[in-house]
Amino acid sequence: MQKVNFMLKIGVLGAGHLGKIHLKCIQQIPDYELIGFYDSNLENALKVEKEFQIKKFDSIDALVEAAEVVDIVTPTISHFSCASAALKKRKHVFIEKPIVATPDEARELIAIANKAQVKVQVGHVERFNPAFIAAKNAINNPMFIETHRLAQFNPRGTDVPVILDLMVHDIDIILSVVNSEISKISASGVAVVSETPDITNARIEFENGSVANLTASRISLKNMRKSRFFQKDAYITVDFLEKKTEIVRMSTIQAEPDDPMAMVIDLGNGKGMREITFEKPEIMPTNAIKAELESFYQAIVNNKTPLVSIDDGYKVLLVAYQILEKANQSLGKLE
Repeated sequence: MQKVNFMLKIGVLGAGHLGKIHLKCIQQIPDYELIGFYDSNLENALKVEKEFQIKKFDSIDALVEAAEVVDIVTPTISHFSCASAALKKRKHVFIEKPIVATPDEARELIAIANKAQVKVQVGHVERFNPAFIAAKNAINNPMFIETHRLAQFNPRGTDVPVILDLMVHDIDIILSVVNSEISKISASGVAVVSETPDITNARIEFENGSVANLTASRISLKNMRKSRFFQKDAYITVDFLEKKTEIVRMSTIQAEPDDPMAMVIDLGNGKGMREITFEKPEIMPTNAIKAELESFYQAIVNNKTPLVSIDDGYKVLLVAYQILEKANQSLGKLE
């Protein structure tokens, strides 16, 4: 039997820079009926209402009451209050990363969501980055991961530590590909332009022996979002910013290949030869934010767990706070 699709009424809380991107994406998704938005800044709300030609709600409660799905794109500090208000009315909730401000809030939100029995998806958008999607099937039991997420200074993001603003993206990617519990976390950070770490390096060690080394900075001279995955017989690099993926494989061969340009390593002592090959998977051009909102619709109508679940968001926040604690300890040592 063919499933009949139907539109879901969706409203957006928060119409700042990212909120407006969400509004534009939703307007391009025929499965959603965009009923309007709420923004606490009246001047901005009036501008957005005129620009998008959509309804401006006068309160969070009014929007929640009218919607079936609530998309939360407000500052992190208000995520819990907005999400809990929607969940208590049994509305499906899409919530931008990080899920909430603290692990305690996340645990309480999970309890509310479980009671409401609705869907919740967290906006860890890099899961939908076409470069990562192209590499995902090639990533198999990585034993060393290195990530760099560097951004030029922007005062807009300094209300939270760089770990919660930028590094959470890479924490989520790492937790999604390493199938093991964490055994140890260490980190150091430096506060340069704000009162919290602006540049942080963290090391996550897993029980299966895998190690991840993460660097995040919001005071760099250039933007960079790269991850490298090292595993047996393969090395995968993902450029989240440039939307590029390269896979380097090493395979055992019995004889010299016919191609004179082939890269071959003779292991010596009768151990055979290995051939190195390079792959550049085709990257399908997609809008990652639009893709994650479309994915959430499918999770709702098909009664499936969202690709980035509320539990995933909680696990990322828990790791982020452990890194933040270690980084703050290093700041104390500098004083």
